Amino acid sequence: MPANLPPEAKEKWLKVMEAKTVEEKIRALEEFISAVPKHKGTENLLYWARRRLRELREELEERRRRRSSGKGPTFFIEKEGAAQIVLLGMANSGKSLLLRRLTNAEVEVADYPYTTRRPIPGMLRFEDIQFQLVEAPAIMPGAADGVAWGTKVLGLARNADGLAIVLDASNKPLYQLKTIVGELRKAHIHVVKPRGRVVIEKGRGGSGIRVALSGRLIGCTVNDVMNLLKSYRIYNALVKIYGEVTIDDVEKAVFGNIAYKPTIILVNKVDLTGISIVEKIRKIVPREIPVLGVSAKTGYGLNEIGKTLFDVLEIIRVYTKQPNHDKPSDQPLILRKGATVYDVAKAIHSSFVENFRYAKIWGPSAKYPGERVGLDHVVMDKDIVEIHVK
Repeated sequence: MPANLPPEAKEKWLKVMEAKTVEEKIRALEEFISAVPKHKGTENLLYWARRRLRELREELEERRRRRSSGKGPTFFIEKEGAAQIVLLGMANSGKSLLLRRLTNAEVEVADYPYTTRRPIPGMLRFEDIQFQLVEAPAIMPGAADGVAWGTKVLGLARNADGLAIVLDASNKPLYQLKTIVGELRKAHIHVVKPRGRVVIEKGRGGSGIRVALSGRLIGCTVNDVMNLLKSYRIYNALVKIYGEVTIDDVEKAVFGNIAYKPTIILVNKVDLTGISIVEKIRKIVPREIPVLGVSAKTGYGLNEIGKTLFDVLEIIRVYTKQPNHDKPSDQPLILRKGATVYDVAKAIHSSFVENFRYAKIWGPSAKYPGERVGLDHVVMDKDIVEIHVK
């Protein structure tokens, strides 16, 4: 990724960010691609932009077909529950039976390949929350380059909160894993947390650009970061820096084309092979990615999936309480580790941030019950938060 696109290309990218409809996004991306200089430094950017353009054209064509026929399958699944998890696997990996056993979703299960031709959702309960599991059609070699419905499946993965890679333990599982991870990587979807990460929250941070360092900048300064964002006409934002980050990483975050997805691996059909294959896969997979041996047929290992998803997604549950009320809400707010009282207030309503006075905390993050805290206080799982406004 280059760190110095010409002004014309940056101007065109602004139009991409401002585009509202699919048609507008297509036109803006076409103009952006034509304005990007073609050289070694822009290869990855152009590959991503062209692939995104192909996805948008497919989406537009699908919408037109649905409008003309009044029916037909769609690849868009609206998110529900605490998080959306896409089940990715090659043909006959057992995704359909897994979805049925975990969620009771009505799904066709068959021994022949490519039974699933559209995404199918179901809800998996874990304690007092639910995860939305979405079975995607089978992924195959060449998916990132548009083979069959590959770009649509990868689009589902990019939009999801996390991934569950399903492997058939009885049929070359290592090859399956290499193929799936390879197609994800070609689509700029990573399953391993990068060394550094940049989150740009536009419109947040008060007046101007504020950089919050939870890591360090390599080969650049905070002023370099601010100047880069201003060159893209981003004048008001909170920039969160995690780990080791370069100026190129900041620019990638402007484009938002690299996505990290928390991932678990489900080695299915261990009733046919035994669990030794699970240990072989664990040895080659980074430690941060859980590997579970399961059997959709017998139910072996299925009760571990909910807790594993909860942990890998780094979810926390925060229960809100109204002032002068004893009982907190039954349904928690779903946030991520590192969230603050600001995030709690914003999740309730933006006016709670604008009119914030203080909050009271009960639970793991409180030094004592009812501790009085400000917007920057970091909350933890099962905290109870009571917000006081002006």
